[in-house]
Amino acid sequence: MKVLGINGSPRAGGNTDLLLDKVLAGAAASGAVTEKILLNTLKFAPCQECTGMPDDGICIINDELQAVYRKIAQADVIILASPIFFGSLSAQTKMMIDRYQCLWRAKYLLKSPCIPLLQRGIRRIRKAGVFISVEASHRQDFFANASSIVKNFFATINADYTEEILVSGVAEKGSILKHPEILQRAFDLGKKIC
Repeated sequence: MKVLGINGSPRAGGNTDLLLDKVLAGAAASGAVTEKILLNTLKFAPCQECTGMPDDGICIINDELQAVYRKIAQADVIILASPIFFGSLSAQTKMMIDRYQCLWRAKYLLKSPCIPLLQRGIRRIRKAGVFISVEASHRQDFFANASSIVKNFFATINADYTEEILVSGVAEKGSILKHPEILQRAFDLGKKIC
């Protein structure tokens, strides 16, 4: 089983990153092959809403996100992790999701849900999707907003929104370490999804 973790936080070693690492460690402990992508380290453009895009659902912008497309297509489980910024996902996370506009168009406007994914060598059509998010305040509506975007993204890539870990009240870098019960929950979730 391939488990792909995507970190949309700009802060390496922060709360989002630490939680994602725990989920990936749990998955690895269950025998999964895991990989983590740090979106903030990649050079990629936001969606340009290109005219004349092909109908196969594949984005034509040639940058470092092309490798991410392939990895997402080949994974059995996608774990998307993002902090809450201004009541929603981080810019890095949203930029990646917006670049799936081509696939969204192929799937929902052109009604060809499987062709773009099969062209990329996907091993299975349905996959599991997990959302991890942290925020400094205690605004559940912020999580609801972010989750709705993630649910749309997961639906577009044929992933079922199966699990989530949403943690409020963590602001300082590493403050999630003061919550061993949440870290254990993250590890156990990684084992469960495998």
